[in-house]
Amino acid sequence: MSSIRNIGIITSGGDCGGLNAVVNGAAMMANGHDIGAFIIPNGYAGLYNLIEMDTIVKLDARRLDFINTTLAGSEAGHSRVKISKIEDPDKYERIKQGLKKFNIDALVISGGDDTGSVVVDLVAQGISCIHAPKTMDLDLQTYSVGADSAINRIAGFVQDLKTTGMSHNRILVIEVFGRYAGHTAFRGGIGADADCILIPEIPVDFDIVYAHMKKVFTRRIIASDVNAGTYTIVVAEGLRDASGAEIIDETSPVDAFGHKKLAGAGKYVKNKLSERLKQDASIKDFMKEQGMFVPKLYEVPEIRDVLPGHLTRSGKSSAFDVNFGMQAGGAAVLLLINGISGVTVQDVEDGEIRYLPTKKAIVQRHVNLDMVAFYEQFGYCFGRKSGEFTAKFQENKGRIERHL
Repeated sequence: MSSIRNIGIITSGGDCGGLNAVVNGAAMMANGHDIGAFIIPNGYAGLYNLIEMDTIVKLDARRLDFINTTLAGSEAGHSRVKISKIEDPDKYERIKQGLKKFNIDALVISGGDDTGSVVVDLVAQGISCIHAPKTMDLDLQTYSVGADSAINRIAGFVQDLKTTGMSHNRILVIEVFGRYAGHTAFRGGIGADADCILIPEIPVDFDIVYAHMKKVFTRRIIASDVNAGTYTIVVAEGLRDASGAEIIDETSPVDAFGHKKLAGAGKYVKNKLSERLKQDASIKDFMKEQGMFVPKLYEVPEIRDVLPGHLTRSGKSSAFDVNFGMQAGGAAVLLLINGISGVTVQDVEDGEIRYLPTKKAIVQRHVNLDMVAFYEQFGYCFGRKSGEFTAKFQENKGRIERHL
């Protein structure tokens, strides 16, 4: 029988789809094994201040009825706090005393690479933890809850924006989250049949983007019997220009984990392409031919940048993320019951709970450029000269693996 009396459940970092499923999955699995499950609110800030709290919420069957696993966000709350940076020499002892106060023997912690780095830190201090991978950025070595929900919302927004683009013959630039990995922009853009996708892994050549945009946009308008067309670009916030420089907000301080605030990638792309439109005499000729040109008022097509921002991580969770979240939360409890700590849940399949050491799981994973080259064969633009894709063929005789 497990020696664990109670577990604490923490969600940390950014909110996203599927997190309530992690909370429910962990609590329901704990309840099924006669283990108490408690919310430690507000991420690592709550963990640090646990000793000061009079009560914390117990997730029994009655309370779990009020948690909707299909909603994004987290019932447990969030904060961006790195424990090791707290200027308190007794911080780890304070945390241990807080856990002891509520008879909590182990933690299920859901978050991304920053959250996972703290899991590694806590385990080194003798605190039993399991990491349930969560990040809409999809940049861990495992699948991460929240990614599918975000990708679906991005794809939906881009598709919806095409109606306004068509109505005004506008070029639309949609900037999405993802920091230094372009998975959500890549998959969300493909899912929406965007025309151009710009990701941090590929420093962008704006001459190539402009040539593709001009060709596709003008072709669509010419082919339309009502002269209507649009062109959509999905850009990751961590975009780098041809020199490799990132676009950041210099006025904002770094966060607790040392990250600079990324800001303005969409506007940057809009400005670069707008400059080229204005300098291209053939565009004015095109506007005249299509009956669109008005001197000094409407001489070139308009480019608008759109920032869905936190809408991409809010609202509803996808069914996939609810499934994965429940599995990750439940598997985390089973790992703790079996004396395993300091690992990240990878998946649950064919009766196996697979996991990785958290230190390895949180190593950042970037978009595979071979997959970019594959999609370039369809005609998508990624802001570079199309790469070569050499197909390899192999019969898969084993289980179906999830390829990210």
